[in-house]
Amino acid sequence: MVVLKGIPSILTPELLYALAKMGHGDELVLADANFPVSSVCKCGPIEIRADGLRIPELLEAILKLFPLDSYVKCPAAVMDLVDSDRQQGLVVPVWSFYSALLKQVGSDGTFDAVERFAFYERAKKAFAVVATGETALYGNIIIKKGVIRPEELC
Repeated sequence: MVVLKGIPSILTPELLYALAKMGHGDELVLADANFPVSSVCKCGPIEIRADGLRIPELLEAILKLFPLDSYVKCPAAVMDLVDSDRQQGLVVPVWSFYSALLKQVGSDGTFDAVERFAFYERAKKAFAVVATGETALYGNIIIKKGVIRPEELC
């Protein structure tokens, strides 16, 4: 837990360090409890543990500090449903929370839906993957870092 003014206490020192090191276009994966974080991170991304934390709360805290990339159509992506879940009409309620949080920071609230194995490959190229305790099915989300304009600096 971090105890600093203006920094959400849910953000760990390791996560803050990774956010600060990321540059424009780097991606951060917030992975649910079923995501193969350690396997994916063998390919290069930094593994950050946030076990027990839920992604909506963590995403909200991150977006207070993290500019989304405004130069791309969708600065966020989720793992798309596999065919069997789509055929069963599976609804993913957590995506509504993600959309609302993205809107709060100026995005249009949309995100790309990336096929499962393509999502894994994209995650392997991310800057970092955060392992959370999120239990919602299809709770994974990738966000792309944007730039901070000079007028936004303190």
